[in-house]
Formats: sequence, structure tokens, C-alpha cells
Amino acid sequence: MPCVEFYAGILCAGFVNAHSHLELAYLKGAIAEHGGYASFASSMTAVRNNFAEQQQLKAIAEADDAMWKEGVDAVADIVNGATSFATKSASPIHYHTFAEVFGLKRCNIAEQRKLLHNPDTSLTPHSTYSLSDADFKAACEGGNGAPLSIHFLESEGEKQLYAGCGALHEWYSQVGFECDFLHYGSPVERIVKSVPHDRSVMLVHNCCLSDSDVDTIMNHFTASVYWVLCPRSNSYISGVVPHAVSLLRARGLNICIGTDSLASNWSLSMVEELKCFEGVPLDELLGWATLGGAKALGLDDRLGIIEPGRRCGIVNISGVNLDTMSLTEAATARRLL
Repeated sequence: MPCVEFYAGILCAGFVNAHSHLELAYLKGAIAEHGGYASFASSMTAVRNNFAEQQQLKAIAEADDAMWKEGVDAVADIVNGATSFATKSASPIHYHTFAEVFGLKRCNIAEQRKLLHNPDTSLTPHSTYSLSDADFKAACEGGNGAPLSIHFLESEGEKQLYAGCGALHEWYSQVGFECDFLHYGSPVERIVKSVPHDRSVMLVHNCCLSDSDVDTIMNHFTASVYWVLCPRSNSYISGVVPHAVSLLRARGLNICIGTDSLASNWSLSMVEELKCFEGVPLDELLGWATLGGAKALGLDDRLGIIEPGRRCGIVNISGVNLDTMSLTEAATARRLL
């Protein structure tokens, strides 16, 4: 007699975390909440070398295991160094690793290129405000078909920097960072004038996105553009939420969900991220968290949706209001397969 198992809630395909920094798992709780982006960035510099290697490796392994158990099948993971590769190589999760290029006084692109021998690893510029003009363009070259993953309009300070004001401008002035890219006039113009139109991009955060920003981006790219939202990280750092979700939805654009890092989040739970989007139908949310990320990473031939021929995990989400088909505050996810 076959065994029949019953699960409360709903089933969905395994999640795709479209933006995370697994290597920063050891910084959970180390940086104060709600200090704003400039404060967060300077605090990161101050604390990230205060932990022993074994502490870092233990936290990385625990974070990877937690994501797997919650049902994450694949991750778009950002790295500055090599500490997370051992865990990722042994993990059942599929990782595409983006070796992040940044630095205004000294760019790390030479060091990051040394990481490209690792499987499924490609270069990406960190953002439109953290590296010189030539280095930004160099980081966008090649890629063998991989997308770029660029932190984009996470704070108003990014736009203000190009106008010579704001928190980022003040911080840069204090530490002596020089910017040779302000002639572009805005982060959006820097993207479209520096990234080839046929290079797929994942634009991450999008907290301060406007209609005209979207128009400029979409009119430039012939390759796919994916808009990655990480609402809990934005809340942790500055209390900002990505209001752009309504304009992205209205245009039917590609939306994905990420968790960012434990340096700027309370957990790497995809379900907790989905709870932040009030008024969005649950089936749409789950599409962002599954097939949306799979398409961005070129994995949609096998992940992102439950159907014959695919190899995605099966996730049980409990704590669902089945009358309204919405997540309750008690909603959680666990991997069944």
C-alpha cells in the first residue's frame, strides 16, 4: 500500500534567490540597522576583518544549509573573495557566482579575475558609484553569456552623488575618493553608455527608480533586463522600500527576488521577502521567486516551475490563507524534495 502524505498549505517549485552575498553570513547582527547606506558601507569596512576564518566558514555553511532546507534551488551569489567557494562546491544548491569589481582608490579587478577559474563564475561591476570609468567598462566585458548583476539605485545618495551632494558625496569627500564618471549625469545614463545593449543585466534593489529611469534602461537594452528586489535588506539599511514594484508590474517587466546578505538582513528567507509585497497576488509573487530568477540565470530549462522534464525542488509553504490565497505572518517554507 503506497504511503500518502498530507501537507498543510501549498506546493511550489524551488526558489531562486536572485541576489545574495553568502560570504558575508558571518556579519549577521554586526552592523546596526537603519543607519542609511553611507553608514552601512563605512561600517562594513570597519567590521568585516574582525572575524576569524573558521567563524566565517561556519556561518557560510550554516546559511547555505538554511537556504537549502527552505527550498532554494539556485542563488545568484556575489563575492569579493574565495571564502564561500568550498561550501558552494559541496552544496546541492546551484550557485552562479558574480565576482564583484569595485574600488575608487584601488580597484580589485585583477584579484577578481583570479576567481574566474571557479565553475559558473563571472565578473560584474559592483555599482555605478564604486569604481572608475575604465574599470566599470572592463568589468562589463566578456562574460561568456552570463548576465551582469549591478547594485542599482539602492539609495537617493547614488543620484545625488552625480549632482555633487548627498551622503555618498560627503563620505567620498571625507575619505578622498575621486570620481571620474560624474560626467554621465546620473546612474542610469552611466549604465546605458557603459553596458553593451546586448548584454543581459540584473539590476538589484531599484529603491529610487522612476518611470523615466525605466524608459531609458528598456530603450537601450536588446538583451533581457531583470529587476531584482530585496525589500528586507532595504528596510534593514535605511527603512526604504522599493516603491518601483508598481511601475515594474504595470509594464510587465521581469521581476526577481533576492535576500541580499546577513550583514543587512535578519535571515535569507525567500518567504519573508515575499511577505513585504502587500496587494500582489500570491501566484505572481511565487513566479518572481522561482521562474523569474531561473530565467535571469539561464536555468529556466530545468528550474523555476513544476512540470515534466524539469528538475526543480518541491517546496511546501504553510501558513497560507487559502480563502484569500495570501501569505500570513506565520507563513514558512520547507523543502520536500
